Parts: sequence; structure tokens; C-alpha cells
Amino acid sequence: MAGDRASHDKYGLGRIIAVEQDVAVIVDFGTETYRIAAPYPKLVKL
Repeated sequence: MAGDRASHDKYGLGRIIAVEQDVAVIVDFGTETYRIAAPYPKLVKL
């Protein structure tokens, strides 16, 4: 859900800024923003 914190093995801590309905999430990691496609490998919601 947008606004939730998440952790990624490669990119570190970030905040989910958008959700593309069961397709991908957009996560802001501070210095970079990444689109991570489902099934969201290495991404853990905190």
C-alpha cells in the first residue's frame, strides 16, 4: 500500500509511493526510485 515502508536486499530501506494493481510497485529509496515488478523479489514490507 502506498506510504508503507519496505526493505530491499539490494536498494535498502524505502517507501512505497505507488502500487500498480498486482503488477508492480514504485519504491522511493531516497536517492533513487525503482519500479519493482510482481512477485516483488527481495522486497519486504515493514
